[in-house]
Amino acid sequence: MKIKSFFTLSALTMSAATYAQETPTSSPLQISGSADVYYKYDFSKKPNIGTSFANDQNSVSIGMLDLALKKTTGKASFVGELSFGPRGQYGSIPNGEGETGNADNSFHIQNLYMSYAVTNKLALTAGYMSTFIGYEVIVPTGNFNYSTSYLFTNGPFQNAGIRANYTFTPKIALMVGLFNDWNAYKDVNGVTHFGAQLTVVPVDGWTAYLNLLTGRASGATGTGSIYDLTTSYQVTEKVKIGLNAADYSVTNNNGGYSGAALYLQNAFTANFSLGLRGEYFKTKDVPDLEGSNVKSITLTANLKAGGLTFIPEVRFDNGSTARFIKNNLDPTKNASQFSLAAVYAF
Repeated sequence: MKIKSFFTLSALTMSAATYAQETPTSSPLQISGSADVYYKYDFSKKPNIGTSFANDQNSVSIGMLDLALKKTTGKASFVGELSFGPRGQYGSIPNGEGETGNADNSFHIQNLYMSYAVTNKLALTAGYMSTFIGYEVIVPTGNFNYSTSYLFTNGPFQNAGIRANYTFTPKIALMVGLFNDWNAYKDVNGVTHFGAQLTVVPVDGWTAYLNLLTGRASGATGTGSIYDLTTSYQVTEKVKIGLNAADYSVTNNNGGYSGAALYLQNAFTANFSLGLRGEYFKTKDVPDLEGSNVKSITLTANLKAGGLTFIPEVRFDNGSTARFIKNNLDPTKNASQFSLAAVYAF
């Protein structure tokens, strides 16, 4: 579910501590990654659903090539992850047209951080990290659905900063940290954000993350705070339920959003699964402008063959206002699309 969660970093750093007790030598360099391509067809014949990635209409398009490196030496660990292609260059933040204005920049840094296991319970991490907020992630291998939710698109993608992870028991852990503005390699506003994540494992198969990120972004007219719940429960060997609920508000009546997404998945066989995502997303009212909402239903299949996963998907969105367009460019409240993606993990 949540490769960007506390446990990802915690497991890596805790394993570093264990390894250090066994041998002073370093572990082999680990290389992993993924590649993805897709075809998408909007039934209005116009690009409509404005969530992240897979936005090309009636085109066989590439997503990205993702390469991740991991290395552990004693108690110290390093993770570096680069993506190449439109999903990383234009769909991620910062992108090729960001601070440098260089649209020819074809790569994007997904992760670049170092960790140190102070004890077998406490780990310190510093660098540029995939966000701990939310259910979905940038790399397609971390999601069941290929298209992304509105919650994902409107939340942070990455957080640069320093964080401390403490594992109280195998069922309770806490992360606290200081961070830059959302999605920034460097922060011209200073380290202004505070973040925390409480991880709870009530029973085997059920994990819940309670997340907080608050601070004033550069140029902002108020302090933004996001409260996020991300949880998943492996009900049976075949059935999984997930939930993401979030509320983001900016002080001084400067808006924000709230919403929830429910994920239902069933693995019929080892190589075939079906999943349904239902989402409600609402932008908050600001002076002289009433917020609007959108509801979305996405039906997705995963067909696996070795490292390759085929992902056929149908999606239907309905808004409270005419946020979409028809083929003749008239506004409409409804939009629908079909996509077929191929994702290879290595």
